[in-house]
Amino acid sequence: MNKTKIEKKLKRKTNPELVSTIISAKKNDKWLKVAHLISMPKRKQMAMNLGEINKQAKDGETIVICGKVLSVGELNKKVKVVALGFSKEAKEKLKKNKIEIAIIEEEIKKNKDAKNIHILNEIKI
Repeated sequence: MNKTKIEKKLKRKTNPELVSTIISAKKNDKWLKVAHLISMPKRKQMAMNLGEINKQAKDGETIVICGKVLSVGELNKKVKVVALGFSKEAKEKLKKNKIEIAIIEEEIKKNKDAKNIHILNEIKI
């Protein structure tokens, strides 16, 4: 996905937080794939349950979900979960298990090189 296509999709977005996140990701080539995934139509953005994250994640990784994290299941690995949003119950479970959480835009600012990130909900294009 190139920056021009992302820019075209960006014009249709009305959520200022989402627009800001896409712009931040688009500016950094290492986060370009995330910019593409979150610029897709909302109906194509994925939500992922904690149980599914637990199956796919490895200890020590930074897990990026280009959508919302939902509360079904348990996450008992030592990972950092970064997403566009979290359900209230998912946030409570993650905090109870002492798992670090962050919003994508915050992570882009902290981890400019996208080191040790694993994008779980990749969409086949």
